Amino acid sequence: MTIDRVPTRSGFTLPEAVMALVILGMAAAGVLLPFSSGAAAQVEGSRRTLGARLAGDLMNRIVETPFDQIVSQWNGYAEGQGQVKDHAGVVFSDPLYAGFRRDVTCVANFPAYPNSGLCPESGFTLVVVRVYDQNRLMVTLARLIGR
Repeated sequence: MTIDRVPTRSGFTLPEAVMALVILGMAAAGVLLPFSSGAAAQVEGSRRTLGARLAGDLMNRIVETPFDQIVSQWNGYAEGQGQVKDHAGVVFSDPLYAGFRRDVTCVANFPAYPNSGLCPESGFTLVVVRVYDQNRLMVTLARLIGR
């Protein structure tokens, strides 16, 4: 007497395996998405920090200029993209600076108290330094410089 065994199945069928991969992929995306967003935010933060440093460095150079020469020397000053210079006037060669550019605007005899009518020749100059990364404004630094 022979007993026929019912064939048992071992393993997964193709639809089951595909469904498991889909569920695993969705779970992995849910876990990994915050990490990629965090990395992008970190890169953005470091680019803004570098932009603020570049703006501060240029503002320090402007402040060191004799007051009577600030407007004539710095108003309209611009460095093209990838042509940002250090304190010695040498273009940064590090690729990190390749997307940056800076420009300066100076307004002479800026009134200390606007709309007051006082001190029209106040002896102040408003200096605005703007730093761009890939033609996107990153930092605006303004300073009122007096005699």
